[in-house]
Formats: sequence, C-alpha cells, structure tokens
Amino acid sequence: MDGFLPTGPLMRISPLPPLQSLVAFEAVMRHNSFTRAANELHLTQSAVSRQVSQLERFLGKKLFSRQRRALSLTVSGQIYAEQVRYLLVNCAEATGSLMKHKGGSELTVACSSGVATLWLAPKLSYFRAEHPEVHLRLIVNDSLASLSETDFDVGIYYLREGAPKGLAVRRIYGEEVIPVCSPKYLDGRSLAPTDLAQEVLLVLEDGQRQWMSWETWFSQNGIPSSRLQTTLMGNHYPLLVQLAIAGEGVLLGWRHMIDPCIREGLLVRACEGSASLGGGYYTVWPSERAEPTTSYTFRKWLMLESARGELDLSAV
Repeated sequence: MDGFLPTGPLMRISPLPPLQSLVAFEAVMRHNSFTRAANELHLTQSAVSRQVSQLERFLGKKLFSRQRRALSLTVSGQIYAEQVRYLLVNCAEATGSLMKHKGGSELTVACSSGVATLWLAPKLSYFRAEHPEVHLRLIVNDSLASLSETDFDVGIYYLREGAPKGLAVRRIYGEEVIPVCSPKYLDGRSLAPTDLAQEVLLVLEDGQRQWMSWETWFSQNGIPSSRLQTTLMGNHYPLLVQLAIAGEGVLLGWRHMIDPCIREGLLVRACEGSASLGGGYYTVWPSERAEPTTSYTFRKWLMLESARGELDLSAV
C-alpha cells in the first residue's frame, strides 16, 4: 500500500452522505423536477423528496428553493451540484469501464426499438465482418432522455429539436413519413390520401409526442382528420409494423427505417403523399468525455451505410 496515500495510515473517507440521496439530488437538479426525477429513478415523487430532504438535513443546508410552481437551486445547491455531478459521472464511468472492459475494444450502442429491429439489426453483420475486433453491446431504450452519458458510447435516435445537453450529434438522414400497409390489405384497391380517414389506422402511443401523429400527417396533406373511423393503438412501433404486415391496417412509416420491408414486398405505399416535421435520425455520443476509437469507427460506418441507403431509395 506504500504510495497510495501521501502520509499516515489509511483513513475513513468522511463525511459521506448516503449515495442514494446524492443520486436523487443530481436527478432533481438535472430535470428541475421531482416528478421527472422520480420517473427516471423508478421511484415515487415522495421517495425522491425524502431522499433530498435527508441530504439537506445531513448537510445542514437548503439545496432547493421550493415554491408553488417553481423549483430552483439555492446558492449552496448550485455549488454542491457541480461537484456532485462531476463525482457521480466519474464514478459511473470508472464503474462502467471496469464492468465492460475487453481490451479497450468494446462498443456500447443505444437506440430505440424501431431502429434496432427494423434498421440496425439487418446491417450489423456487415459491421461485424468489417470490424471483428469490436465487441458490440446493444441497449434498446426508446427514451434518449432517460440514458446517462455513461450508459453508451454511441446512439441512434430520432431528434427534432437539436442536440440534447451533453451530447454531440450528426445527422444520418432526414424525415419522410409515408402511409404503408400490406399488399393483401389493399387487395387490389387504389387509395387516395383522402380515403385513409375511412381505413383502419395503426396508431403509435408515445408519451413524448416526438413521433408524427396521423392528425399531423393529414394536416400537412390538407386533409381534415375529424373523420377518422377506426384505429388500432399500440405503444411499441415494431409491433405495429408486424400488424401492418399481417394486414391489420395502415401505418405511418418512416423512410429508411421502413424501406427494407418495402423492398422485401412485405409492405407497400398505401397511397401517394408524405409529410415531415423537420426531424431526422442522428448518431449521438457524449460530448464531455473522450470518444473511444470504436465509437468513431462505428459512426463512420453508419454514415457510409446511410449513403448506400440513399442510392437504394429510387428502387423502393
């Protein structure tokens, strides 16, 4: 143990507050909300509030100024928050690095379920063939906001409002949304965009409301949506794709992600017409830590795959 400490025997690190109270404080600080912090931590709002109160009692300082409809850090809270986040991020990175270390060549990729199932999975064999030295680890999480920068090396996510805090981004491709369905659902029919309101529409329930709704698609195509007749709803996009393939209705499909199903003849365009909210799919990666070489390699490969996909669009 010589040299581990400058002088004297090993001593207990003190004072240290409970770890969970620090985690709760950091989450509330980051979200500026007890409710959103509780959702992220899978706790009740009262449990998070108790943990923060416990930390305040331990410190003898108020960390938050709580008002009826506002929450803000006190001066003490601001000073403490910077140090706590720095220490927690470093601790998480050291822990994650130790848990996943495989000679420095492991790569953790995060993406939504739709991207993972429809777009990324069919392509991964090509990446693995080109880079057999990279040990891949995949995380499927539909909410980028719920991921910490220590959870992944590179992600693939739909974004509409620019780069989230703490992340660098690069656009892979833009958004184009088209109605798709099984050929057997059409049964030889030819539909116009105005006919869709009378069809069975497969609807994605998404609490974040980032994805385009049928109402928005109709609005962008100049069609009143008040005449919707029948809907079938689900909260998992790959499931809705399977329902569309099974002939259960018409689904909004995102180009590139849905294109493989169209190329294979599993789905066809239900009618002409498309829409966009100006968003797109991006590679994202933590901007506040050194990027692993494997992450850069994977991002470069993704851009090449995207370029190849653009060449295939005319064939869809």
